[in-house]
Amino acid sequence: MTFQRARSEEQREIRRRAILDTAAAMLTEMPVAEISLNELSRRVGLAKSNVLRYFTSREAVLLELLDAFLESWLADLATELATGVDPAATPESRATQLAEVLSRSLSSRTILCDLFGAQGGVLEQNVTVEVAKHHKRSSLARLTSMADLIHRHVPELGDSAPYFCLMSLISAGALATYVPPPPSVQAAYAEDPALGIFDLNLHDALRISFTASLLGTLPRP
Repeated sequence: MTFQRARSEEQREIRRRAILDTAAAMLTEMPVAEISLNELSRRVGLAKSNVLRYFTSREAVLLELLDAFLESWLADLATELATGVDPAATPESRATQLAEVLSRSLSSRTILCDLFGAQGGVLEQNVTVEVAKHHKRSSLARLTSMADLIHRHVPELGDSAPYFCLMSLISAGALATYVPPPPSVQAAYAEDPALGIFDLNLHDALRISFTASLLGTLPRP
């Protein structure tokens, strides 16, 4: 892909969108840690200096994708929860159902989990103050939307809903770095199965974490 010099706002937006779309395509091929500005520039057909006219760093590109992926996921999650949580069930049953839907939904979106895992330790480390403010405003808006959605199905959580949502997304990012384990660890489990007693797939790991968190947060009679 090659571009002529962008002279209008519409042309600049097309180029900006191309950068984001190219980075999103790269995430289907490789983890966040392997995405480089050099390769992104090569694939989008721009000099690195030109990419930096639109995004101040590789991390700024990925943070914007994180927000877009999060928005898309929350739209899907609303439908998944509507069909997966029985409003007539007890609070404990609804919490368990919610944990199942949430863990299944997130574990099927490994790119989003990978971005969550890199957010604090990598992606927020090389951005300008303006990018950081924009990202945090967007994150807070998404977190509020998620909390409202969770609260709708388990209102008993009360003011704890936003904190549960925050911890859930952090957990998804953290657990995704362990699942699946690297080849050497998988080989060790194969040779000595006792070592893999806690070797879980991402869905099960998230479900256990979310269920414990939700049941522990519900008010006691």
